[in-house]
Order: sequence, then C-alpha cells, then structure tokens
Amino acid sequence: MSFEVDSIERTQPITHQAGTTISLNGVGKAFRVYASQWDRLKEWLLPVSRRRHVQTWVLREITADFRQGEAVGIVGVNGAGKSTLLKIISGITQPSAGTMHVAGRLSALLELGMGFHPDFTGRQNVLTAGQLMGIPLHRLHALMPDIEAFAEIGEYMDRPVRVYSSGMQMRLAFSLATAERPEVLIVDEALSVGDAYFQHKSFDRIRQFKAQGTTLILVSHDRFAVQSICDRAILLQDGTIVRDGDPESVLDYYNASLSNTEKITQRLQDGRTATVSGDGAASVSDLCLTRGDDQDVDVLCTGDIATLTLTIQAQEDLDKLVCGYAIRNRLGQDMYGINTFHTGHPIGPVSAGERVRVSFRFAMNLGAGEYSIATALAGGETHLEGNYEWCDLAKVFTIINAHHKAFSGCAWLEPEVEIEALS
Repeated sequence: MSFEVDSIERTQPITHQAGTTISLNGVGKAFRVYASQWDRLKEWLLPVSRRRHVQTWVLREITADFRQGEAVGIVGVNGAGKSTLLKIISGITQPSAGTMHVAGRLSALLELGMGFHPDFTGRQNVLTAGQLMGIPLHRLHALMPDIEAFAEIGEYMDRPVRVYSSGMQMRLAFSLATAERPEVLIVDEALSVGDAYFQHKSFDRIRQFKAQGTTLILVSHDRFAVQSICDRAILLQDGTIVRDGDPESVLDYYNASLSNTEKITQRLQDGRTATVSGDGAASVSDLCLTRGDDQDVDVLCTGDIATLTLTIQAQEDLDKLVCGYAIRNRLGQDMYGINTFHTGHPIGPVSAGERVRVSFRFAMNLGAGEYSIATALAGGETHLEGNYEWCDLAKVFTIINAHHKAFSGCAWLEPEVEIEALS
C-alpha cells in the first residue's frame, strides 16, 4: 500500500491577533491510498480513467491559535493525528487544506535522532543537523561547548551515533534543539526515553524558555508533565479537535474517553470543570469526608486521621464491583490513588437495588493547600475494564498546617534530624 499527498487547497489569509505565534485556520491533511504501486502508475499514465485511490483524511478542520509564551499540551490516543499536526506546524509536511502562519524561529524535537547520520560522530551531526535547522556554521562552533556540556555524553561526542543508546541520542538532539532559545519549541514524546535526571534538566530548560516568551507545544502521554508545564491542552480524536481548554478538564475528559464510555458529561463546579462518565450500572449516592466523627468536613489539618466514606447504589446485577478514589492537588495532579482491587477487598456479587458502604481510613499527610477527590466505580482493576461511574471533583477540601513545623511541598515527610560536630 502506498501514499500520495493530495493537492493543497489555499484559502484566504486570516487575521492574526497580537502576540499570536502560530495560527491554524481550517487545516486538514489527506493522503491518497493505493492498493498497489501499479494502481498509482495506471492513474498517473491514464489520468482520465477511473480513480484508483481512496482519499484518507488524517486531520480535518484544525483551527487554533498558539500565543507567545503559552505552553500547550496536545493529547490523544495513537493515530489521533498528533504527530501529523506537529509535522505540519514544523514545515516537514504541507497541509492539504487550510492556512497556517508561524512567526519566528521554530525548533522541533519530533523523532529520536531525526536528521542524525549514524556513521557521523555526535559533533559532526551537530554541525550538519544544526545547519539544516538554519543555524549558521560559525554560530554552531560557538555553541558547541554549551551543547556538549548540556548533553553530558562525554567521550561519545566524538563517536559514531550508531553506538549511542536511545537516551544518549535524545540528550544530544535536545541539547541541539535548545542550544538557542527559539520562538517556538515543539517536543513530541522524545523526552520519554531519557533518564529521570535528564528529564528534570530538560523540563527546567523548557520552563526557562517559556518564561522568556517561547511558545511550547508538547505531545505527551504523561499527565503530570502536561499539567505541570502547560497552560492549555488540546484533545485530538480521529483527526479533529474535540476539547480545547485548561489541562485538568481536557485530561479528565480524555481519561473518561479511554474507557469507551459513550456518556461523558462536564459541568462547572467551584470555578472548575468536573467530568462524570460511566454506564450508570452503579453510582455513588453519598460521599462523606470526616475527621474523628461522622460530620462531613471541608477543612482538615496536616496529619489528621481522616475517613472517606462512599455509599454505592447498584442499578444492575454486578458480579464484581471495584471502588476507588484519588486525591489531587489544585492542578489536578494525583497525590495518591487506590481502589479495593489493590487493597485486596473484593466486593460482589451485588444485586440491582442493593446499597454498599465503603470506608477508607488514612492519615492526611498533605501540605497546606486545596485538594479534590475523584471517585471511581469499575468492574475490574481499572475503569478500562467496565466504567460504571467516574466522577472528578466529587469533593473539594482544604488542608491547613496548624500543628506541625512549617514546610513546603505537597507531602508531610517530617524527618528526624541529627547534628554531630566533627573535629
């Protein structure tokens, strides 16, 4: 099977808002799919004969703006069109329809080692790939010490890239792509192959660039990375944008859609978007967070012994029921999550109309701040094995530090300190 790019349909230029680095207006991408090379040849030699290809659209009607200094995460399942969209923005491939405007120098880290020749040394690849990126040769020689220092691959800088591990290739590629601050930086899952140390180092550089005005586009399946860095998230599904908003609400919707649940609703709650999904076979009819008594509370202290109680109503006969919860910080990042499958407390079978009460008791060893609770009822280890009900922002509560020494962070991990004078 072979592919051919369809002809480009140009539309009228769009008006760009001040501060906009990238503008996409109705962008689409289609490929011609042929059953064989012979069909391609016949169609080329006999253009007036019947069409011998099937046109497949991988992107449709993509309209979005990316502003200066904004970090945008693009999420979606494999095949949703994420990589194709990034290749269009970076100029590697042309759109089949729509218009695009990119202002300023763009640096893209799309495929591991892209532009590297396996027989060239790391140093030689920096010089050749860097020029392909538009960096003059004299500037690359000036930047070489910084590139080498950031990559930290030592003597491998002068060895052929074919002997590099995937992590070493990523180190060198990222160091080159960020040797100078670009107006637009695109990163597509490349950092996932790096070790924890270099990932932290890379994300620190990305944050610095963002603070200086670089527009960041990040494709990642790492929810924590998207929520900690990005101001906004876009969910692609079957080549179209289905959600564009704050990272928490978009990722909650994406998480719900992974279970193939048709019923997904979102509503505003306390200024945030709460997502509820599931087939309704069971639901939480009551949720209570208590501290020492049966009264529901919205404020707890660091270290308090808390009890989370969920009353579950079964709407159908269920052979197995798994109940779980997750505590998240104000950005929607999971602080802790568990369910009755992993605690070894099986529930079921449960009959339609039956009610079950499940209580989780734990020490609230969290730092001061605002948190939320997400609840989940499923038929297996995860909600992908039968999503009865998933409810984000089921409860919002506040933690204050009233009894412990002042500390920073989300977790209370008080140490024992010993100081010894050494002669």
